Amino acid sequence: MDYFANPARFQRLSALVLPWSAGITVVLMIVGLYLSLFDSPPDYQQGETVRIMYIHVPAAWMSLFVYTNMAISAALGLVWKHPLADLFSKAAAPVGAGFAFVCLVTGSLWGAPMWGTWWVWDARLTSMLILFFLYLGYMALVNAFDDPQRGMKAGNVLLLVGIVNVPIIKFSVDWWNTLHQPSSVIKMGGPSIASSMLVPLLVMAFAFTFYFITVVLLRLRAEIVQRKIQTLRLSEAQG
Repeated sequence: MDYFANPARFQRLSALVLPWSAGITVVLMIVGLYLSLFDSPPDYQQGETVRIMYIHVPAAWMSLFVYTNMAISAALGLVWKHPLADLFSKAAAPVGAGFAFVCLVTGSLWGAPMWGTWWVWDARLTSMLILFFLYLGYMALVNAFDDPQRGMKAGNVLLLVGIVNVPIIKFSVDWWNTLHQPSSVIKMGGPSIASSMLVPLLVMAFAFTFYFITVVLLRLRAEIVQRKIQTLRLSEAQG
């Protein structure tokens, strides 16, 4: 981690990674959408509405993945004072919030024909809504102080406190009775979903992952440049 702590070194490495991650994102997204919309079969119960799954499930996975990585970065920033950890969390938060929002919207669109309602206050849906609010709360908190460092520290504390919600989301369908179906991909004994649906689902998951990598690298590079500009302006003001 110390190797990537140097902002200048990170800028050089990210410049090499970005074209590849962007290209992989485009290819995987095109292939995943084709497989999801045209190649995969309709479900014998849900019909064509099952295709919402190929957006909803990867968005849900990514919202948990992004928040978990932000919490890890919060620990690195608070304990080990990693210089890029805080900037990573700040760069990743809007992307994670976007994934959580897509998950909630597509879940409602999927739930209306399947459950007969757009929303129910069960454990899985409520805990996912809380995750979305945690993203929004973090973004508001880091910008609520005149001193950026105080805002970052407050945001890091919120991330570490909120990480308890991640296992609740994951295991809520096992701990409580909910309308939401249990896991069919990541489970003991292997996936219970047909390969004709599993393959496009995984392709879309990888597409979302590389999209996240690409956007966060772009945002992190911008945050580093902005931090340099702020430092120069502060030096000029003090001088």
